[in-house]
Amino acid sequence: MPAGPDHSSAPSLPSVPGRRALLRAGAGCALGAVAAPALAACGSSAADGVGPDGTVSVELWHGATASAKQAIEDLVAQFNRTHPKIHVDTGGGTTADAMLQKVTAALASGSYPDIAYIFGSDIASVARSPRVVDLTSALRDGPVPWNDYWGSLRDAVTINGKVRAAPALVDSLAVICNKTLFARAGLPLPQPGWKWAEFIDTAHRLTDSGKGVFGTGWPGVGDEDTTWRMWPLVWDLGGEVIAPGGKRIGFADEGRRALETVARLVAGNSVYIDPKPGSQQLYQVFQSGRMGMVMAGPWALPDIIDAKVDYAVVPLPTYSGRQVTIAGPDTWTVFDNGSARSQAAILFVRWLIAPDQDVTWAVRGASLPLSTASARRPEWLQHSARTEGLPVFTKALESARVRPVHPAYPQISQALGEAVVAVLLGRSAPDDAMRRCAEKADAALLIPR
Repeated sequence: MPAGPDHSSAPSLPSVPGRRALLRAGAGCALGAVAAPALAACGSSAADGVGPDGTVSVELWHGATASAKQAIEDLVAQFNRTHPKIHVDTGGGTTADAMLQKVTAALASGSYPDIAYIFGSDIASVARSPRVVDLTSALRDGPVPWNDYWGSLRDAVTINGKVRAAPALVDSLAVICNKTLFARAGLPLPQPGWKWAEFIDTAHRLTDSGKGVFGTGWPGVGDEDTTWRMWPLVWDLGGEVIAPGGKRIGFADEGRRALETVARLVAGNSVYIDPKPGSQQLYQVFQSGRMGMVMAGPWALPDIIDAKVDYAVVPLPTYSGRQVTIAGPDTWTVFDNGSARSQAAILFVRWLIAPDQDVTWAVRGASLPLSTASARRPEWLQHSARTEGLPVFTKALESARVRPVHPAYPQISQALGEAVVAVLLGRSAPDDAMRRCAEKADAALLIPR
């Protein structure tokens, strides 16, 4: 499926090659551009969706492309065969990258799908619509125990104590190492518990400018793909994206210290800065054997394997010794087109994310299992054993955190992304970059919503 963040005036997160648009948030404020009262006034003009024979039609906008599209359509066909009184239609919709804008327009017109694939950091904006179905009882009392889902997923779909969507996909961030370049540099592979200072030193020692080899890389566009890699550093240092009370950011000092880590990488000329959205060039440099380490998720593994890179996966470095990473969950959001369609949509979503189907989706979509129950399935264990490094990504879900489900997150992300780019390009020192970030982000948090 197209892939994890969020922006309106901010740029949309570009696609990340090989994943389904996992870690992006689209244009999260686009929904905010439609006044809340206007949304509240929107009604559904769609038919009740119940045919003469009692079959209920459900419209699914899945946003998937390529192999992920085939995977979801195969699962839908299986559901339709085994649930003859419900027919899920996958013919409409758009790509996941454009989903937020299309759903926003559909809500405004009163003609919208029953289920849509919504990026995780867009859900705070989308859930402002009264047409979003509350899934609290459906999932907390569902066939898969609520606490079986990873904590990061539960956090990503919960707003003000209510479950506003179902988890659709999850990943985690780790470091993928080129074993050949490590051996050439005479370096041992990193071990769990390594420190950011070691990461910096290793990146410097892997860099070979004469051969066009970089120690590591970082997206240099300033979008969510740039930003979300910073949050594990901030959290590890004790910061929060938003401070208690919600009136200011919670990472003014921690963000500065994290930016100092970025600045030290730049000072050693050891970081490849990808100038284009989507990080495609960054991953291509790694796949070509000219980058020693890349921070990425499981979505990157198929292309790395196809490129025949001899690689290993290790957890993210740490400052404190605590293992912290980030997950970028996306969601299946259900919209109210009447009770018959809503109930059928909920039944389908609960079926889709149950372990039997979830394992199929995770294996074919290069993502991770949504629940501990799925992670115990023999199919996943076999797939994981065959795929170098995949157990590291799954294990990381135990300590993964997610970006806050907050309507101001896109502006906070944009402000931090601009700070990271300023440091990457040598345009600003970490202190100055973080000060400007705090000013913009704090101002965004004071806007009534």
